[in-house]
Amino acid sequence: MKSVVAVETREQGTGRFNLRTLALALILCVLVLMSCGCASWWNYPGETAVEGNRRHKRVVQTNFEMMRADIDTVLLLDRPSNLTDKRLP
Repeated sequence: MKSVVAVETREQGTGRFNLRTLALALILCVLVLMSCGCASWWNYPGETAVEGNRRHKRVVQTNFEMMRADIDTVLLLDRPSNLTDKRLP
C-alpha cells in the first residue's frame, strides 16, 4: 500500500508582494531622481522666466548639434574623402 503524504500548501501572495515592493521602489527612485535637481525644467533661484527659456533653448541646440556630430561620425561624413589625389578648388 502506498503512503499518502500531504502536499505542502504555498502562500499565494508572495509573488504579488514582491512585485508590489519592486514597483514601489521604482516609483520612489524616479521621484528621488527628479527631485535631486537633475530635472532641467525647473528654474534656478533668481532666474527669470526669460533666462530659463534662453537656457533651455541653448541646451536643446547644443544637444542637437552633438547628435548631428555623432551621426556624421557614424556615417563617416566628418572627414574629407580620399577617393582622388587631385585637390578640388
